[in-house]
Amino acid sequence: MRWVKRPCPKRSSPDAEKGRRRGKGNGDMRTSFPPRISRLLLLLLVAVSPPIGARAPLAGDAEAGAKIYTRCEACHAFAYDRTGPRHCGLFGRKAGSVPGFDYSDAMKRSGLTWNAATLDRFLADPMRTVPGTTMGYAGVTDARERADLIAYLREQSRGPMCGK
Repeated sequence: MRWVKRPCPKRSSPDAEKGRRRGKGNGDMRTSFPPRISRLLLLLLVAVSPPIGARAPLAGDAEAGAKIYTRCEACHAFAYDRTGPRHCGLFGRKAGSVPGFDYSDAMKRSGLTWNAATLDRFLADPMRTVPGTTMGYAGVTDARERADLIAYLREQSRGPMCGK
């Protein structure tokens, strides 16, 4: 790598006005990367940066999520299957894999593994995330409610209801 010395703009400071020099060196040269390396570093920085407008996942409130989960209880329970599969062991489980539960072919082939991100996407719009799913729920459109529900699901998965 070749370092390039470039003139540094003169800075006005009280020390410079008094004729004193601060620091080491002659104060009028700055070491920098060659232009090609600078462009490469900039490109790398842009490539690993999150997209503009991308948000970090919301931190959920499990207590608020318990209230939202009442909507799910028409079809789901934690410890046993109902119309929908049980929620114990949900995190880290491959979608469509609870033994003995009759899943749609779409859910079995979805390739999803349940985590906060996949749950967020699925709960926002189940029919769009897994076209052909038999889950006949329109979804939870509010991002805060989804985050709260996911926090509740995670908390309960670790609780006594799930034998942990």
